[in-house]
Formats: sequence, structure tokens, C-alpha cells
Amino acid sequence: MPRYLTKSRFKLALDCPTKLFYTKKENLYANTKIEDPFLIALAEGGFQVEELARMYYPEGVAILGDDRNYDKLISRTNELLHHENVTLFEAAFLFEGLFIRVDILNKKGNKIELIEVKAKSVSGLEHTSYMTKNGIKSDWIPYLYDVAFQQYVIQKSFPNWTVKPYLMMANKDAVATVDGLNQMFKVTKNANNRTGILKQENLKLEDLGDPILTKISVQEEVERIQTKNPKFENLTFEKLIEHFRAHYASDTKIVNPIGIQCKNCEFKTADRSLKSGFHECWQEQLNLSEKLIDRPKVYEVSNLRSAAKLMEEGKFFMEELSENDIQPTPAPGVISPKERQWIQIEKVKENNSEPYFELDGLRDELEAWKFPLNFIDFETSAIALPFTKNRRPYESIAFQFSHHIVFADGRVEHVSEYLNALPGVFPNFDFIRALKASLETNQGSIFRYHNHENNIVNAIYKQLQESQEPDKKELMDFIQTISHNTNSNAHSWQGERDMIDLWQVVKNYYYDPHTGGSNSIKDVLPAVLNSSRFLKEKYSKPIETINLTSKNFPNDFVFLKLENEEVINPYKRLPPLFEGWDQDALDNTVTEIEDISNGGAALTAYGKLQFEEVSEEERKAIEAGLLKYCELDTLAMVMIYEYFREITS
Repeated sequence: MPRYLTKSRFKLALDCPTKLFYTKKENLYANTKIEDPFLIALAEGGFQVEELARMYYPEGVAILGDDRNYDKLISRTNELLHHENVTLFEAAFLFEGLFIRVDILNKKGNKIELIEVKAKSVSGLEHTSYMTKNGIKSDWIPYLYDVAFQQYVIQKSFPNWTVKPYLMMANKDAVATVDGLNQMFKVTKNANNRTGILKQENLKLEDLGDPILTKISVQEEVERIQTKNPKFENLTFEKLIEHFRAHYASDTKIVNPIGIQCKNCEFKTADRSLKSGFHECWQEQLNLSEKLIDRPKVYEVSNLRSAAKLMEEGKFFMEELSENDIQPTPAPGVISPKERQWIQIEKVKENNSEPYFELDGLRDELEAWKFPLNFIDFETSAIALPFTKNRRPYESIAFQFSHHIVFADGRVEHVSEYLNALPGVFPNFDFIRALKASLETNQGSIFRYHNHENNIVNAIYKQLQESQEPDKKELMDFIQTISHNTNSNAHSWQGERDMIDLWQVVKNYYYDPHTGGSNSIKDVLPAVLNSSRFLKEKYSKPIETINLTSKNFPNDFVFLKLENEEVINPYKRLPPLFEGWDQDALDNTVTEIEDISNGGAALTAYGKLQFEEVSEEERKAIEAGLLKYCELDTLAMVMIYEYFREITS
């Protein structure tokens, strides 16, 4: 197989040139992005957007064939390019080891529109440019370099053409005028486990309603990249491409200095069945054993903005940091951000695994809460192609919540829940009605974990403003009582029962080395469970014996199991969706979901349930999995509260 530098490999090298050596070696090097549920969900949305974009060019011709059969793809492309006017999907170009496939190529004589389709959003009414005073907006650099690379290859292949580059994206100002737009493009997997789209049978352009995608010229941005190359100023754009091409063609590693970019390296694993590209880089550059490389890194210090600079100075591990590098400053009654960073570093330096508390402040915090305590969690979706008409791309959809109550005497009840995954139903207004009914049964404090729930009720507030719902004022008034306004709402408020952020409570008063500096509930929960004798004793017993109610788990279910004296994360103990199904039944499932144990899997599950061909049995199994997962989210919040109550009593 020829080793061509494709646009995906070019984008990978922009992130870190060394990755070119590790990519496309799945049997040799681990790649964590292959199985990331959030990335998979984003990728599937991208396939849908691309298929919709093609529908806007009904005369377009797709270049079909095996991606690895370069000669056939290029031959078919060149054959069709002999036409004076033609629109091609996935047109293939090869120039001196550089290979690209263009999402949409619109040719009129020698005037070419290069259209790259992205599952991102843009304001079709207000967008002007991605340029800044100093160059290009940083979060758009990967997408614009991608287009610049494609234009370079096309221009080199056909010097007489005039090539104008565009991005085609979801227009967040547009509104879907038909129901079921998303369901017209079903994500499927073929026998080789490659993702594709199955379009609704006999689908026509007029079936799609008003356009919800918009085409944005990026000529100015591409010219800046090709002339100034702002990301790699020491090389011209052409030299950069040649640098990547030559090393990939010869399978030679580009030695890129280790640094902050290593934090999110996907070529990293503790599973020794495959090589870890991350460890290879660090071993080669620091001449250290693997064990020493696995020490806590500078970039793992919580929210340390100077991490990149410190690593450039040669400080790679936390134990190399001094108090002068952090300059911790105290804050009354809470752990300040700088103090938190220094506590994390000190724990590493002293090999101290004990949790740290700001006990007086935590005790005062807990005493201010009003019983009964209400813990809520939402599951939501935001997709490019709306499920129902009158909705915008990436508009928030709230399809599920769970609600636990803790009473003053310690009783814990899973008091209510909501799930609406019916195809073609916009759930948000019924969702907020159900939440209102559940939370108005008492006047106790309400808890969320981080900003998501507050952002969602703000989004629903705006949707209600634009709606004709008969009880919209009542629902909007309720939202104001339990939240505070975000920047998306011009009207200002802070409710008398504004949800208390348990994530902020964790940040203010608690640090456990086992979290690795993370405040995510998925990391805090195992740390809390392993530290708490009370929680271990309580939740290692069946539900029916521990003063707890559940709407989804059987009475004999046990949330906690220990392995080598360590608590197994309860999320890992959620039962498989199709537990007990025989092989024939499993073979007939269409959703391709095995379990729901994280938010990415939950939003994917909701999307799959919007397709009506899902059988009733499969639908019920997935809905049961969603309910268990969301219930565990609010129970996890309860467990964290119970731990704080334990250590302050």
C-alpha cells in the first residue's frame, strides 16, 4: 500500500507531528479515540450532515469505491472532470504523495468551488470572518488548515483552475420546517464495521423543507494560512506539507518535543497488549523507565494555565514544581484555586494519598442547606439535524431526568424520573412540567453537578418564550425560581431555590489524590467510596436493607462490590442492555448499543430511539438502561453528600 499523506493524516500532524508515525497501525499502537463514545457520536452526526449537504446538489455524482483503491478513485474522478460542468462527491486528487477526497466539488468550466462539510454551527445571519487581529481564531485552525491543504492539492493538480474554498455547516439561525429530518439519514455500519448513511427511500430535495445548512467562504482565512502559516511560522505552508509528506512516506518518526500537547494523546495505554506511542516519545526524549514516566505530570495539575510554559522550561513532573511555580494564595473558608493546585502537588511530593478538607467551611456549607435535599440530573441531546420541525440545529433537547431526595433522618428516596424517547416528539416542555411537579413537592435545597442543568433550563426558558404553550408563563416563572440566568438570556434573575452546584462544593472544600485533579463526578465518586467506611458498609448491602428506594434496580441489587479491597466503580456494574437475550435476538438488534454507562452512550441511545424501526423489545431494553444510568447519576450525588456529612459530623 502506498503511504500517501491524506487530509486526515495532515490534520493529525498539525496536532502533533509525531502522531504520523503511530497512526494507521491499529495492530501495533493503541488508539483511545477509536472507542470514545462522545467522538463516535460526533462522527455519526458528521456523516448525517454530509449526506444532507449532498442533497442540496441533486445533480451531484458520488465517486464510489474502496478508499484504498487510489488508482480507481482518481481515474473515475478525472473521467468526470472532463465535463465542462459537474458536481462531484468525494472527488479524489493525488499530487506527489498527497491524497485528498473532497466532500463536494462544484465545477463550472475552470471555476471550482471546494466545499468542506463540517458538523459545526455558524450564524448564517451574523458571521463575518474567522480572522482576528493576530491571525485566525484558534479553535477554527484545524478546520481551516484542512481546507487549505485540500486547496493546495487541487491547485497543484490543476494549475489553471480558480479554486474558491468554502465551509458548509449547520446554520444556527435556521429552523427545520419538516418533522423527522434527522431520521431521514440513518447511521449504519457495514460488514467491515465502517460507518455509513442509509437515506430514507425515495428521498427528494423538497422533502427536506427549508435549508438548515449554510455555505461560508473561507478564502481570506485560507490565503492567510498559505502565505503566513500562523501555526508553524518557521516553515512555509508548502514546506510544512513536504515535511509531513516525506516522513509519512518513509515511515520515519518526526521527533516533536514533548509538552502540553501530550495531555490528550490518544496513542497512550496501560494495556501492554499494544504499544503506547506516548510512552515511546517520553522514553526516547527523557531516557527514563516506563515506571518513572507514569509519575504525575505537570499538565495534570488542576487548571494550571502555566503548564505549557513550565514544560517548555523542562519541568515535566509534579515533583519538579516548587511553591514559587504556583504561588498559592489563601481564600477565607474555602480552598482557593491556587491552594488546590499546591495541595495536589504536595500530596504527590509527600506520597500522601489521604484526602484534604476545608472542614469548617464544608460544615458551614452543609448547615446552610434546607431539608429535604433534592438531587437532580438531566440527560440531553444537541444534534445538527433536528428530530422535529420548528427546531434549530444543535438546539438543546432535554429527554430525561432523575430526582433523589434525602430526608433529615437519612432516608433516601428515588422519588421521580422522566424519560421521553418517543420518535418525533419534542420533549422539553413536558420535561419541565414533570420537573416542576417533582420539585414543588417540597421547599428543600436543590442540587446539580456542574453547570449543565442550569444551562439547560435557561435554554428551555428561551424556547418557552418563543412558544405558544398555554402555561408558558407558569413554567418560565418556575425556571426562574430554581436557576440563575446565563448570558444566553438578556433578562436577569437568581431564584430563591437556585440549584446548588455540588461540583463547586467539591472544588471549594475537598481534594482527594485519587481523583488525579479531576472534579468530574465519574472520578470523585470512586475516590469518595474508597475513603468512606460508612458508604462501603451501606451500599455493599441490598437496596431493600439500607433505607433506600429505587425505581429501576431490583430490591436485591447491590451497588458496591470490592475487588482487591478497592471499590469497583458502580458505573462499571451497570448491567448490559440485552442481558439474558439469546444470540438470535441479539443479531436482530438495530441500534448497535451494548451498554449505557456514560453521557456519550446516553445521547447516542436517544438518537437511535428516534428511528421507528427499532423493535418494541429493543426500545424497552434501551429505555431501561437509560433509566438505570440516570438514576445512578443522582444516587452518586447522594453518596458524595453522605460522605461530606460523615466527615463533618
